[in-house]
Amino acid sequence: MGSEMSSLPDLELFTMGMWSIGLGAIGVAVTGILLANTDLFLSKPETASLEFLETTKLKSLGEAEERTFKAGELWKKNGAVIMAVRRPGCFLCREEASELSSLKPQLDRLGVPLYAVVKEKIGTEVEDFQHYFKGEIFLDETKKFYGPHKRKMLLMGLIRLGVWQNFLRAWKNGYSGNLEGEGFILGGVYVIGAGKQGVLLEHREREFGDKVNLQSVLEAAEKIKPQAADTE
Repeated sequence: MGSEMSSLPDLELFTMGMWSIGLGAIGVAVTGILLANTDLFLSKPETASLEFLETTKLKSLGEAEERTFKAGELWKKNGAVIMAVRRPGCFLCREEASELSSLKPQLDRLGVPLYAVVKEKIGTEVEDFQHYFKGEIFLDETKKFYGPHKRKMLLMGLIRLGVWQNFLRAWKNGYSGNLEGEGFILGGVYVIGAGKQGVLLEHREREFGDKVNLQSVLEAAEKIKPQAADTE
C-alpha cells in the first residue's frame, strides 16, 4: 500500500513532464507558423540592372531553326513587358499569364510587345502554357531573369496563409495545372524601356502566386519612349 502511494507522485510528475513537453512542442510549432507568415525569413530580392539583363542569352522555342540571341534585342526599339515564369505547369503562373495577356490590346496600342521566359523546356509544358499567355516565349537557361540573386521558396510556402489564399483564388477562377518541372525559384515581371531607357518596373514574386499589379504594368509601359529605327 505504501509503495503504491509513493508511486503516485512519480506518475503525476511524469504526466506533468509529458504535458510540458507537448505544450512546448505546440508552442514551437505555432511560433514557427507565425514566423513563416511574416517576411522575416523571405530572401530579399536584388535589383536586376539593365546591363545585367540585356546580355542574357535566350533561345527561341517552337521555331524550325533554334535561334540564340541577347535579350536586349527584345526591347531595343519599343521596350517590352516580360514575365519570368516560375513554372509553366503551375496553375498560379497560368493565372498571372492570363491576366497579363488581358493587357495585350492596350500594349499593342502602345506598340509594346509582351514576352515570357522559362527556365526549362519539358515535354509540352511551354506549348500548354501558350494557351494562357498571348506572347512569344523564350528559354533562359542561365536563369538571369530570376536573379541576380535567385530566390527560392521551399516547404515554408505551404504554411503561409497568403499562399493558400492564392491557391484558393486561382482554383475558384478555374485554373488547374501539374507538378512538372522546377518550381521553387521565384519568378517576376519586368517592364523595360526602349534602348537604354532602363528597367521601369520590376516585380519580384514574394511567395507562390504573388502577382504583379496590372495597373502598374500599364503605367510603366506608357512611360516607354520608342527608339528610332536607326538608333543603336
